[in-house]
Amino acid sequence: MTALLETPRQLAYLLASRVEDVCRELLPAGKREGHEWRVGSVHGESGKSMGVHLVGEKAGVWSDFASGDSGDLLDLWAQVRRVPLGEAMGQARQFLGLAAPAFVNTAKAYNRPKRPQCATPKSAVRDYLAGRGLADDSLKAYAIGERGRTIVFPFLRDGELLMAKEREAVDGAKPKPTESDCEKTAFGWQAIPETAREIVITEGEIDAMSSWQMGFPALSVPFGGGGGNKQDWVENDFDHLARFDVIYLAMDNDGPGREAAHELSKRIGPERCRIVNIPAPFKDANDLLRDGCTGEDFHLLLKKARSLDPDELKSAVEYTDAIIAEFYPANGGCEIALETPWQKFTEKFRFRPGELVVLQGINGHGKTEIAGNFVVHGIGHGARICVASMEFKPAKWLKRLTRQAAGIERPSEHYIRDIANWWASNLWVFDVTGKAKSERLLQVFRYAARRYQIGFFVIDNLAKCGIDEDDYTGQKNFIDGLTDFAKEYDATVLLVCHPRKVEDENRAPGKMDVKGTGAITDMADSVLSIWRNKPKHDALEKAATQQVAPPPEHALAPDAVLTCFKQRNGEDEPKIALWFDRASHQFLERSSQRPRKYVQTKLNEMEAA
Repeated sequence: MTALLETPRQLAYLLASRVEDVCRELLPAGKREGHEWRVGSVHGESGKSMGVHLVGEKAGVWSDFASGDSGDLLDLWAQVRRVPLGEAMGQARQFLGLAAPAFVNTAKAYNRPKRPQCATPKSAVRDYLAGRGLADDSLKAYAIGERGRTIVFPFLRDGELLMAKEREAVDGAKPKPTESDCEKTAFGWQAIPETAREIVITEGEIDAMSSWQMGFPALSVPFGGGGGNKQDWVENDFDHLARFDVIYLAMDNDGPGREAAHELSKRIGPERCRIVNIPAPFKDANDLLRDGCTGEDFHLLLKKARSLDPDELKSAVEYTDAIIAEFYPANGGCEIALETPWQKFTEKFRFRPGELVVLQGINGHGKTEIAGNFVVHGIGHGARICVASMEFKPAKWLKRLTRQAAGIERPSEHYIRDIANWWASNLWVFDVTGKAKSERLLQVFRYAARRYQIGFFVIDNLAKCGIDEDDYTGQKNFIDGLTDFAKEYDATVLLVCHPRKVEDENRAPGKMDVKGTGAITDMADSVLSIWRNKPKHDALEKAATQQVAPPPEHALAPDAVLTCFKQRNGEDEPKIALWFDRASHQFLERSSQRPRKYVQTKLNEMEAA
């Protein structure tokens, strides 16, 4: 099984493992002669001027002796099909049967900026940038504009203007977007050759142009150094970045620059990122250019670039702040974790980053409903969540989730669209019905964590993860993979499980009743169990049939009980009585409590009934 994020080099290697099939696909007019596939040229006519190695270490390497062109099979694919490298990668993946991640998510609407009123730099802007060491060719490559003494930086991708920034042509001025709510993207895609497999990413637009002038195509992050939301542009450019084997991170030589390099390496993939160390006393690529750095000098600097140290290797002193937080938590004494919808339960239990939580329940006792309660409440608190529900098609369980978000049984079409917009940037769906291979599930989760910074994952349920009921080793390995994933990406994983078959549903299952290997509960950080009050349900049904009042002890009893049977990083194992609202599918803390409306709309009052 290959990874989801194949680099061009990896795809070329996979194509080479099927080199003759590739040749027959791309160059059917050619024929095999000994250890080579012979054809006239990349245009596909018969002949012998071009050869593709079919065996040995050079399998997949080709040369056109008439034109002098050569490369690997991915290069060949792009040339024969006459498509850019990124599109060739997509076609090659399809040929190899490498499926892309299947997500359902409402696309966010962005503002497309007006075309800036500017001209080719000829006076103040040109003079200023020349003083920064930049030649006219660099300005042309990046389509820099001039309006009086204002520099215009267009953020183009695939020829479309997604954003624009402006700054005064004076030292110390900061570029600012010309309009709000535009799509975040890296600066400089217009200057990147379609065949490039290596790229430099800098911390500023002028630094990107400086790198280009020294011979290395470069992009710039759109909002400077630092981590967090400042690097969310990666989400939008992720597919375009996938076409590079090596990405050199030449951030500024300061704290925010190092923080940005670490964040980008984590999100893009540390296996292909290299950290460029800008030597003191210089701060950035433009400083180097102005000091006379040549292309050869810059090339040597890139050759010295190294990957970040493994995350597992740290000095103990790095944990000082975390240790202090353990003794003296911030936020009024509350740890950083995701709350549940019920205050009494949240006081003693929370979903913590880096943990695997198992949720069990008998069929029909509300496992999926209560997981939906967790999801909607999490979205309401800003969490980014990915759900893999293999028992229902996405539209079916999203219908139930919509009810839970609305707090009513049948929201209007207008209200449904408001809800869809509410979770547009926070909810992703792993779109598969039936069994999903556990390895594939983990691959997609890693992709989602890196690209979209998703921090809460739901798997409903273990029985649908492609592992046989009696394959305890396979179950243990999967649970081990989930715990490793949670810790590596600082994410929470909620795994829904079935209990062993019980003869009496009147008894709530305990921690030892989870179906499967004992490693499930041993390795999980927390174990929750939802139990539906079957005696109450049966008593109410009987009373309704006999048209009599139900016994008081059942009429006032809760509909369900949520119990925590294990909490490795907490001091309590709480239990809470819950009442189920059938219309909204919400579990409530009190029988008199009304369902919560997570999404407010002007039509709420009209739909309350």
